[in-house]
Amino acid sequence: MTTAEFGKVVRRWRDQVSPETAGLPVGGHRRAAGLRREELALLAGISVDYVTRLEQGRATNPSAQVVEALARALRLSGDERAHLFRMAGLVPPGPETVPAYITPSVQRLLDRLVGTAVGVYDAAWTLLMANPLYAALMGDPSGWRGNERNGVWRNFLGPGSRVRHTPREQRAFEAALVADLRATAGRYPVDQHLRRLVGQLRTNSDRFAELWDSGAVGRHEAAHKTVEHPQVGPLTLDCDVLTVEGSDLRIMIYTAEPGTQDAERLELLAVLGTQTLVG
Repeated sequence: MTTAEFGKVVRRWRDQVSPETAGLPVGGHRRAAGLRREELALLAGISVDYVTRLEQGRATNPSAQVVEALARALRLSGDERAHLFRMAGLVPPGPETVPAYITPSVQRLLDRLVGTAVGVYDAAWTLLMANPLYAALMGDPSGWRGNERNGVWRNFLGPGSRVRHTPREQRAFEAALVADLRATAGRYPVDQHLRRLVGQLRTNSDRFAELWDSGAVGRHEAAHKTVEHPQVGPLTLDCDVLTVEGSDLRIMIYTAEPGTQDAERLELLAVLGTQTLVG
């Protein structure tokens, strides 16, 4: 299948998805009912220039991560998603790989959580989707690529996160994160991307290797967290992690106790959004 044909398929599906269907506000004059390129790029977490080059047949060999992001942004069904992978010359992910597909029904649920900071991760803690408030709270992930989107990698080899831990809390958090990843590796033993991630972490992080070799298995679960935000200051929030049955997705939700200063700061972030607060 040619690159031009892949681009035509993306363009055709983009024209068929309304902003309302994609959970976007509708305003101003629109020449077509479908998504603009800028909107598709925002939803998929890729650049507008790359979407343009894909649709014009000037970008070759889109990665599985990019195809997955486009399928998610276009709200494709399972069969449509598989078709898009094949159009890109890729084998659709099978049951032996860590699921990264957000079904339309789960996406509709996420669309209704307006005003709530929500991020969706796969079972290996790779960020799949972050709504605007989550991005404003935790940092804009739209420019992150590859392992930069993986929470385990960011914690052990990358810049970490805005969550503030005491030394004791940090040790417990790291242990839980590694135990969770080990459990995921046990469920998806032939996932090549996951095996490469674990190999890189074991090779480059003594702390990760120590925890991995300890053999602990567990889950990273809900917690009370303090987020150190560079503009509005610290926010102490409840962080709940919901697992989607059948797809192994992790929906991470940050909320504040009503009537508190933390709730006020979270509301301020919701008003100002990522454009003002995230660089």
